[in-house]
Formats: sequence, structure tokens, C-alpha cells
Amino acid sequence: MVEIQGETAQGYEPVREAFGRNFRDYGELGAAFALYVRGRKVVDLWGGDARPEVGGRPAPAVAWRADTAQVLRSVTKGCTAAAALLLAQRGQLDLDAPVARYWPEFKAAGKERIPVRWLLSHQAGLAALDVPLRVEEVLAWEPAVAAVAAQAPAWEPGTAHGYHPYTFGWLVGEVVRRVSGRSVGRYFAEEIAGPLGLDLWIGLPPEAAGRVGRLVDLPAPPAAVGGAGALRLRPKRSVSEAYQDPTSLTARAFAAVRPGLDLNDPAVQAVEVPGANGIGTARAVARFYAALIGVADRGERWPGQVLPALFEPATLAEAMGPAVDGPDRVLIVNSRFGHGFFRYGSTSPMSSPAAFGHPGRGGALGFADPALGIGFGYVTCGMQPGVTGDIRSRNLIAAVRSCLG
Repeated sequence: MVEIQGETAQGYEPVREAFGRNFRDYGELGAAFALYVRGRKVVDLWGGDARPEVGGRPAPAVAWRADTAQVLRSVTKGCTAAAALLLAQRGQLDLDAPVARYWPEFKAAGKERIPVRWLLSHQAGLAALDVPLRVEEVLAWEPAVAAVAAQAPAWEPGTAHGYHPYTFGWLVGEVVRRVSGRSVGRYFAEEIAGPLGLDLWIGLPPEAAGRVGRLVDLPAPPAAVGGAGALRLRPKRSVSEAYQDPTSLTARAFAAVRPGLDLNDPAVQAVEVPGANGIGTARAVARFYAALIGVADRGERWPGQVLPALFEPATLAEAMGPAVDGPDRVLIVNSRFGHGFFRYGSTSPMSSPAAFGHPGRGGALGFADPALGIGFGYVTCGMQPGVTGDIRSRNLIAAVRSCLG
């Protein structure tokens, strides 16, 4: 029996029960969850094993602690997008300007007219690379951005959209670097995470390395099959065929780095992969999203201090969009995106149609809901199948909704 630790405000007891149910019924090994409602933290929970061994030599359990951080996978994209939108809000970046204005090398292969906003909304057609990157090229940064700058689009930009699993981070991250003069990880740290007191990084600092849990791959739990809250665990034939065909755009997009990155490798965690390797705590993810839409506290480091909403109304509208809605060339299902964020929908379950945020492959999820005033952060070490959420996050969302009425 896993001991659930942390705090739950009065009225949010069903969320604590749902978090415990994830361990009991849905295969959770170690995780944390936090919830802000109208700027106030009302749930902050954690439990289980932070560094489980699965399929290998048994090792002593390492208990998940209050300060345990975890690799977030594509939840990172929301942080990267926020950096770009903050630059736009401050008048330093024009979303309608051609990318080549800020990054001249990008105009290669007929891309001179692609605007910045198409990078954020997955419309640029650059989801896959003709020649996958090697791990050492990803660690060096410059070879990765040179590759996406040279790449020809897979479709006519602006006519369709398709999720960019890896390349989103280099595309948007390099624009941030060219405009600000700082890497996207440094810009995020200095302009967003630092002022908000967030344990949330794109490029892990050495002093935080000992706090990071281990990702492990897990099958979907049997209890997730059937019932009103169950996921569709058997994908449509067109989806499964796309993932299995190495020549498909889907397979090539998810294999933009070959062999794949080991996100448990300290060397990978220490560099910036702004589409995939962000690291943080659940409370940091929740407070980040709370801060995008309203007043948020600055956390335990500065008790009682608050900051105004990070996004002004016009910037929030850009984040939410939706910029695109319909068939996704990569995910092979319908998807909805604002500028840098998934929007509420069948492939991105959140709390209401007003919600926007980003899932991470394997389970993690962060989002804001302006209608309900919430910031939601869930992180886990157990990566179950799926790109855009699973039964554990849906279970938590349902519990949150039941508490809010």
C-alpha cells in the first residue's frame, strides 16, 4: 500500500482519493500532482518510488519526496512556447514576421515566407528530418538547428498541420535565442522560472541533478480497459500502421533522433532539448500554468508574495487560439492547437473547452483553464503507452471537476 503524502485543502479530498487510486488500480509507481485554483494551491501530493527498476536487477526503493523532480517529455513544449509568447508580448518578436527575419539560414528550401506563428502551431511542415540527428548532434545544439533550417517542408506550409515531436523545440528555441540573445533554457530560467520560484528547467542545473527520478516504460494497466473513463487502448488501424511503418511521416517525426535519446542520462538532462527534456516538480508545472492566467504565489521561497498574470489578454488569446483544428498529419487523428499549446479535445483531455496546455508522452500533463481558474500539474516516473494522456491524468481531471462543481 503506497503512502500518499502532501496537502489537500478542504473540499478537495476526492482528488487525494483519485491520486491514490492511480497507484491501486492504474499501475502508478511514483508520481506527484498539484493543483492551483484562482492563484491558491489547494492540492500538493506525492507518493511511490521515484527511481523504480523494471525488468532489471532489483534495487532499493527511493521514495518520492516533496522536492522530487521528473523529466516532463513534451510538457516542455509549453515552457518553450511561453518564452516565445513573452518575447512577442514585450514587442521583441512579431509572430507574423517571417522566421528568416530573425534566423536568415531558415529561408533555405523555399521557407523564406513561413511566419513565426506557424512554428508554434505545427503548420510549418518540418515535423521530420530527412537525415535523423545523432545524439551527439542534439547535445551540441548547433547541428540540430542547422538541420531544421536546411530541411524542406513535408507539406506546403500553412495548408495543414502535424505535430512536431522533436523539431518544435529546435524551431521555436532557436527563434528565442536569435531574438533574445539567450538560449531558450536560460531565457525561461531568468524571465519565468526564476521570478516565479519554479523548480522547472530546460537544461538541468548541476545542483538539482540528485533530485531527478527515473523514467521507466510500463504497459497500460488492465483496469484501464472498459468503463466510462477508459482510454481507447487499441488504436485505429490507420494510426497503428503509421507508427509501425518506418517510412511514414509519423514514424520519421518520432524518430528525428536516432537512436532515441535516453532521458535518464545525466548528459542529456543537462543540455537543452526544448521539445522533450524539461524537468520539474508537479507543483512547479501547476504554478507555471496558474501564473499564465492569473495571480500566482511565488512559492515556498517567498511566502505571501504574489505576481500578476504572466500573459496579458492578447497574449493569452494567442496561446489559446485555436490556430488549427482538424486532421493531424503526424498523429493521424484530429488535433487542436493554439500557438504552442494543445487545446481541449478528444486527443488532449483537460478540464473544460477553455483549457490549454501540453501533455508529455508517457503520462505527464500540465494545463491552465481560464474558465475554472486552475493550474494543473501531474508528473510520473511510469511511462504508459500514449502521446497525449492516459487513464491516470483523466482520473485526476475527473476528480478536480467533481470538486469544482
